[in-house]
Amino acid sequence: MSLITVGTMAFDAIETPFGKTDKIIGGSATYVAYAASNFVQPIQQISIVGYDFPQEEMDELKKRGVQLEGVEIVPDKKSFFWSGRYHIDMNTRDTLVTDLNVLADFNPKVPESYQGAEFLMLGNLMPKLQMSVIDQLTKRPKLIVMDTMNFWMETAMEDLLAVLKKVDVLLVNDGEARQLSGEFSLVKAARAIMNMGPRFLIIKKGEHGALLFHENHVFFAPALPLEDVFDPTGAGDTFAGGFIGHIAKTKDISFENMKTAIIVGSAMASFCVEKFGANRMKEITKEDIDARLEAFVQLVNFDIDLV
Repeated sequence: MSLITVGTMAFDAIETPFGKTDKIIGGSATYVAYAASNFVQPIQQISIVGYDFPQEEMDELKKRGVQLEGVEIVPDKKSFFWSGRYHIDMNTRDTLVTDLNVLADFNPKVPESYQGAEFLMLGNLMPKLQMSVIDQLTKRPKLIVMDTMNFWMETAMEDLLAVLKKVDVLLVNDGEARQLSGEFSLVKAARAIMNMGPRFLIIKKGEHGALLFHENHVFFAPALPLEDVFDPTGAGDTFAGGFIGHIAKTKDISFENMKTAIIVGSAMASFCVEKFGANRMKEITKEDIDARLEAFVQLVNFDIDLV
């Protein structure tokens, strides 16, 4: 049930209408690992950090079955750093600072011990680096899931299109789906994107849930209404971690099982936003996850009498 995750391990500084933090642990691979490790182990991490990345954070990940052989530590450079400010709707944000630091020299290496992994989660990263990891695998995984963002559509479209031909599932938000496809209708956008390579497409709509497309099938999963949303940073990565974690646990890559995986991903993301950074993800138990999944079932379960 091995799962390779590729992405950033980083520091974030976040400001929302409800508070701010100076420097906390973040990064796409960090969030994916925290979410997925609730369902499947080992998680085989591929990333890069600087001398300033805390050892206690590495130890915390190891405790959760995350293998760090593929994490490069650069002794004389700082870790990737991102700072952003969220608007009152919590869906839009301004990037204040992006310091690539070690990420500028990242050349991911797949350790020999990771070869043969059944599942690959490509977190949001430069498309060339995502492609590099795929090319290094001696055996194609059962399922390759990829996350990307508008920045790569604007700066590395050719590389992005090349990777899309190699993946099974693409994760984007609704704005990115429209940008990538040139279509306003999400149904038309989905068809255009699946023609680029992915057999499955997940379009995340933040507090409005997520859509899953495959061939002529569409599934919609709502987001759980929450009383407190402190920090949406990492929610998309946590969603991806829950999604791929469930798929890797069940080893079932059917459309029907992906419906369940989307609900699991949505449940994990709903925890993530309740505190700054990955702090909430470190606290949750299996009982918490089961209760949250039951809340999702109640949200979408209804009886109707047709008179």
